[in-house]
Amino acid sequence: MSTVAELTAELAALENPKMRAINERHGDDHGVNLAALRAIAKRLKTQHELAIELWATGDTATRLLALLVCRPKEFSADELDAMLRDARAPKVIDWLVNYVVKKSPHAESLRLRWSADPDATVAAAGWALTSDRVVKRPDGLDLDGLLDTIEGGMAQAPDRLQWEMNTTLAQIGITQPSLRARALHIGEELGVLKDYPTPPNCTSPYAPIWINEIVRRQEAKQR
Repeated sequence: MSTVAELTAELAALENPKMRAINERHGDDHGVNLAALRAIAKRLKTQHELAIELWATGDTATRLLALLVCRPKEFSADELDAMLRDARAPKVIDWLVNYVVKKSPHAESLRLRWSADPDATVAAAGWALTSDRVVKRPDGLDLDGLLDTIEGGMAQAPDRLQWEMNTTLAQIGITQPSLRARALHIGEELGVLKDYPTPPNCTSPYAPIWINEIVRRQEAKQR
């Protein structure tokens, strides 16, 4: 059985200075190839107690490994809340929300707890959970209320929070035909991410373009 010290050393040996320099431009302080990191996780399989020890190191690459070998349903809501507030590397936050919180029985309670949090990073996680629910389980959501909040606050929101609010806006427009016109109007009025640099053959995150493109594809498939 691998120890925390052995795994930390294994990850350190995989450090690539050039990759670290690229990652650091996005706020992620590690230089480990994620495919190699996933291969280690596949070898370890699920080991929840080990994951807790790996997380406690505070090291970004080691925490990413922890998130791949943990058992999401074993974390309490308060534990997940503390982990989010302690995780400042963007990739760690993304994996925590997508690989752990979304699989947790506490996802909805945390969505409600986090969405209006004064900490923009925490609020962004709440909105990420909201956009996920818009797509998978919209029943019971106050979609008009969400659009009101987006319309009133997205333009001034910090980057990460703005991105997640914009994702929710786009998903409402894509999945809710009755609200599509309003979602498009909000996107056009606010102009958020309108000039975002988008690689060729990728869909712009600007909500009106995003909504119209995905709806176009869906309609083409139905013909």
